[in-house]
Amino acid sequence: MTTAFLSHNDCLNHLTPPGHPERVERMQAINAAFAAPEFSSLKRVAAPIGEDAHVLLAHPVAYLDMIRAAVPVSGLRSLDPDTHMSPGSFNAAMRGVGGNVKAVDMVLAGEVSNAFVACRPPGHHAEKSTAMGFCLFGNVAIAAKYALDHHGLNRVAIIDFDVHHGNGTQDLVWDDRRIFFASTHQMPLYPGTGAPSETGAHNNILNVPLDPGTGGTVFRQKMRDLVLPAVEAFQPEMIFVSAGFDAHRDDPLANLNLIEDDFTWATQAICDLADRVAGGRIVSTLEGGYDLEALAASAVAHVRVLMERGV
Repeated sequence: MTTAFLSHNDCLNHLTPPGHPERVERMQAINAAFAAPEFSSLKRVAAPIGEDAHVLLAHPVAYLDMIRAAVPVSGLRSLDPDTHMSPGSFNAAMRGVGGNVKAVDMVLAGEVSNAFVACRPPGHHAEKSTAMGFCLFGNVAIAAKYALDHHGLNRVAIIDFDVHHGNGTQDLVWDDRRIFFASTHQMPLYPGTGAPSETGAHNNILNVPLDPGTGGTVFRQKMRDLVLPAVEAFQPEMIFVSAGFDAHRDDPLANLNLIEDDFTWATQAICDLADRVAGGRIVSTLEGGYDLEALAASAVAHVRVLMERGV
């Protein structure tokens, strides 16, 4: 088997204002990086458009209707000071939903060992009824609930190493005892959530804040001592990754000091864990990462490990 790489050119049609960090060039940098010959063995799949029913696994119908109605005929519409929509934004977001659902189907059918979904806009800040932090739909939470509801799994886990706390994912899984959510993130930093005291309705959430300036040594120690044992104790049948690469030392939006080797290490550790408890089944999804060179290099480091483990 191999690794699936799911993306779609519709994700280039989500436009944001000039100077916005979540920009088309992020997708172009990813596409250019994965055009290299070493990635020729990836199973490339066009991310399908997600269905309304998929979105409704995590969001209420009134929210879906609101996002659909907010699509501008031309120009841009701002949902908040950070989160914007262009005429192509809804389809781009639905490609993210559909790509994640398709990745779950492929991994659980045994077509591939694991998958990476490279779509934008990202998703882990989207709460049940609130678009925020560049995000419209909770892609990873939707995929996790889909794996449970449509494939008969009993327990899944989400590991989020984006530099910003995944408040949206936390909101979407807070009451779901079948999902364990573990997050490392800088604190203090946007969106201001993610304290260790936020543990979910069923003790199903683990937040591991990192001080500004934290580098790879402490990050690895926190993953090794806190995140990985907690996820393993939950015994998930599938692991989802919110793969944000904005904890990189070159990222302009935050103050952690990770490098590509740290993302390689984290991916290897997550793969080892997945091999022990989840039959190696991983679906990883792009979240943040706003320095284009660091984003591309970090995503390459991440997917390179997935490919090595997916052989």
